[in-house]
Amino acid sequence: MSTETPAADHRRLVIAGSGIAGLSAAIYAARSNNEPLVLEGDEPGGQLTLTTDVENYPGFPEGISGPDLINEMKTQAEKFGTEIENGVLEDVTVDGEGADRQFRITLSDDTVYTADAVIAASGASARTLGIPGEDELMGWGLSTCATCDGAFFRDEEIIVVGGGDAAMEEAHFLTKFASTVYIVHRREEFRAEDVWIDRVMEKVDAGEIEIMRNTEVTELHGSQEDGIDHVTMVSNPEGHPTEKLDDPETEEFEFDAGAVFYAIGHTPNTDYLDGIGVDTDDDGYLITEGGRGGGQTNTGVDGLFGAGDVVDFHYQQAATAAGMGVQAALDADDYLDELDRKQAAAATDASAAAAESDD
Repeated sequence: MSTETPAADHRRLVIAGSGIAGLSAAIYAARSNNEPLVLEGDEPGGQLTLTTDVENYPGFPEGISGPDLINEMKTQAEKFGTEIENGVLEDVTVDGEGADRQFRITLSDDTVYTADAVIAASGASARTLGIPGEDELMGWGLSTCATCDGAFFRDEEIIVVGGGDAAMEEAHFLTKFASTVYIVHRREEFRAEDVWIDRVMEKVDAGEIEIMRNTEVTELHGSQEDGIDHVTMVSNPEGHPTEKLDDPETEEFEFDAGAVFYAIGHTPNTDYLDGIGVDTDDDGYLITEGGRGGGQTNTGVDGLFGAGDVVDFHYQQAATAAGMGVQAALDADDYLDELDRKQAAAATDASAAAAESDD
């Protein structure tokens, strides 16, 4: 068996992820002559491809579908010289020091690239329940973003699944549109902060929200033509009913609803950076340096920049991801310009040393 290190294709800039953040970064990086390579990952286009209509992205007063927006951005990025490849990142490491330092990027099919700089725009994946009907109805009545999709379900009975801050916030927001919002939580107690629970309870008192404790959704029913029609749920007075299906106190029932929103968290796609020593928070989101006058997307690893939902655990909007992608491209451009200066200086020093040696 060969143990040789695979040959690497060197690139000036590699962008991990082909969602809004990655493609926005690619457009700016290509216009700066940084010849970016975009690696699509295992979810080409990111979460926006699961959204049927985008009505809140600037410049589209009539709205645009998520896939169409992504395809338009791909075309724009490629127009300026971006190369887009289908590839799943397996590992990123750093080789060399000083002016010779570069990233080594290994894909799941053993393809290897090296790069002077990397923008991590690999996003975060919304957690799901793994129940029947999810795959068919995601984007067709099932959503993971209330601010993105809530307005499509005016006067509907809407279910929000979860018991943390995100669920409380989304349920509170959805009262702007729903006839009634139902918070479905598998336990008796919520994990949310008191301030959010208090706000939700005010809506409960006003008849806008109802709480279904110790209850879980087990199946979604509907079609892509008509959206969600109803859901199957189970309840048990002791909570976690799906773990107690044989318990005689567990009750299964059908419940009419026009939409379901999952608010059970996101998992940032950062596993491929585990060996590089980059700082993350407790949930795995990249920590960037912030600062004034540039460098807002710099991570603690020189030459590695973060943008979009891989960093942003709060806003998670297409427009904010686009803005962060632009910032990352500009920060990477500054870094690459400085790297060029260092490499030129190193080459000059090496030439001078060689000439002195010849003398």
